[in-house]
Amino acid sequence: MYSNPFVLTFALLLSLPIVFLLAPRVLPPRRSSVPISLDDELDDLSLFNRAASQSSSNANNPSKVFHLSSSKNPKLKLAFLFLTNSDLHFAPLWDRFFDGTSTNLYNIYVHADPTVNVTRPTSGVFRGRFIAARRTHRASPTLISATRRLLATALLDDPANAYFVVLSQYCIPLHSFRYVYRSLFVSSTFDLTSPESDSALSRLGVRERYRSFIEIISNEPRLWKRYIARGRFAMTPEVSFEQFRVGSQFFALTRRHALVVIKDRALWRKFKLPCYNECYPEEHYFPTLLSMVDPDGCTKYTLTRVNWTGTVNGHPYTYRPAEVSKELIYRLRESNQSDSYLFARKFASDSLQPLIRLAKSVIFKD
Repeated sequence: MYSNPFVLTFALLLSLPIVFLLAPRVLPPRRSSVPISLDDELDDLSLFNRAASQSSSNANNPSKVFHLSSSKNPKLKLAFLFLTNSDLHFAPLWDRFFDGTSTNLYNIYVHADPTVNVTRPTSGVFRGRFIAARRTHRASPTLISATRRLLATALLDDPANAYFVVLSQYCIPLHSFRYVYRSLFVSSTFDLTSPESDSALSRLGVRERYRSFIEIISNEPRLWKRYIARGRFAMTPEVSFEQFRVGSQFFALTRRHALVVIKDRALWRKFKLPCYNECYPEEHYFPTLLSMVDPDGCTKYTLTRVNWTGTVNGHPYTYRPAEVSKELIYRLRESNQSDSYLFARKFASDSLQPLIRLAKSVIFKD
């Protein structure tokens, strides 16, 4: 039939569109990163099960968390969870942030990619705060795993951990610890989107009910492209396109929502699937899960300010030393959804010294 070379060439050209159309269904997807090994999955599952079994079923009630603390003067704690694949360049700034604050009010946990030679501080607040970690890759499910590992470790470590704040090595504080703590636990006006019923204070001086500060967006233009990145029907039936959300991977979760995350199995099975194209699963898993489980328990905005102007390859704008000023700090604080942003990213590592110079007179001056 194809004895004529011209007919054969023509037939092959006609078949090319069919090959491209069927390739995603016939060929395995191009992996955006090294897949998570079965051993790592099993280790994580064991950790998550232990954390879930030992945590309170009343995790969203601050007064219940009080009774779980073994401290003589129990206090609700902030758990600061740092994801990093490089040195903690802003450790001196964070040391100043925590300086003079009782450890009855906070805990720190660091997940550092073990394949990178990350320097572990021998002094300061980060000393001895590194957890068992696994390799991470940008725009891959490994970042979801790392965050879940941090959450589970913090849940297990201290039952007084009530808010879980996820940050990166490029994040900086925009206020003092006192301001951050009071904003999350005490203030009845900090969250400008909070219903009046959530603002009542208990006899312990904290709100009776509080919400997770996590960005949840449902109308982002690239949602459909990312939804079908694993295959047109790969996410169904667990996650329909109407349920698919996107948001910043840096957030502050309540203890109850941290438990929701580590207990999840169904959505994780979908989000860990490899993508044909970059799909940034770490930006979709958490907002999708919490939007499906408890949308009213989330503010739908984050407390970490990011500048997406002039973004390059999915990276936000990076502030350089010459840009660091009190005017920049004041501008980064501005928010239409809360009294203020509490953190900001992304800052170049050599911005440390100008930030230190502003620490006492601007950043930590309430």
